[in-house]
Amino acid sequence: MRVVAFGYMTWGRRTIEAILAAGHEVPLIVTHPDSDNAYEKIFNESVAELAADHGIPTLVRNRATDDEVKAAIAAAEADIMVVSNWRTWLPPEVFSIPRLGTLNVHDALLPAYAGFAPLNWALINDEPEVGVTAHMMNAEFDAGAVVLQRSTVITEDDTIVELFDRTLAMFGPITVDALELVASGRTDWPAQDRRVASYFHRRTEEENRIDFSWTARELFNLVRAQVDPYPNAYCFHGTTRLRVLAARETETTYGGTPGRIFIRDGRGVVIVAGADARRGRNTGLRIDRVRLDDGTELDAVDYFPHMGGYLTSYPVPS
Repeated sequence: MRVVAFGYMTWGRRTIEAILAAGHEVPLIVTHPDSDNAYEKIFNESVAELAADHGIPTLVRNRATDDEVKAAIAAAEADIMVVSNWRTWLPPEVFSIPRLGTLNVHDALLPAYAGFAPLNWALINDEPEVGVTAHMMNAEFDAGAVVLQRSTVITEDDTIVELFDRTLAMFGPITVDALELVASGRTDWPAQDRRVASYFHRRTEEENRIDFSWTARELFNLVRAQVDPYPNAYCFHGTTRLRVLAARETETTYGGTPGRIFIRDGRGVVIVAGADARRGRNTGLRIDRVRLDDGTELDAVDYFPHMGGYLTSYPVPS
């Protein structure tokens, strides 16, 4: 088939590479310009460079709603359009140009986790699995009828990096398989159940701020959802910012005040967690490794030579 491709960053590049490797013709690629957003610098394998390497005409846009984009898509005479990690809304007058419509590939098990940073949000929310959905595009974000879904279970040892690697590996195969299904003439794709849909905004520095009124389980999930190379979860010890690189929920329960620096546990230090920690029924968060703003990394027992005091969400001058 002739496939117009909209793609950005590593997800978009891997998707387009798979389309080309499967023998489809790509007469046009549309991609975003490079961004200063911290999350958009992490896995930024260039779609524009891929297009240049293959001699494919390319348009670069923040928003693909102008007449030049529409005319280029129409001139490409594509059978279908594929969208992978496109960050802005595409109107019907754009995605409906190809004769078979547009296939969007999204790294979530839709209808849940439409929008941005779905893997991070799903891990934070203690979901049992994540995955990738290939669906036909409609006028709502990530809301069209589902062609294919594939999933992977989240284990206790997974961080966002493992989930990224496993779901990224799904992008090419699910796109190629979905294109084959669409080419077969099928149109009876199941609609998403919008009653259980959820849509998430972009993550920023604020979303990574640790709040020790959260349970230890919730904090463990936040930390592992933001390990390197993502911006780390962080808190403050006095006025010193601590980026938490590794942490675990304890098996033992600890009581007291949320944020209290309580007791050593191996090379880690246990912090009291949970809004109701005073009842003594909560597990603690064992912080294992931290990073200072100057880049210094330390095991928690080396940073905290003495127990006592508190970790807080905001700096507290002494």
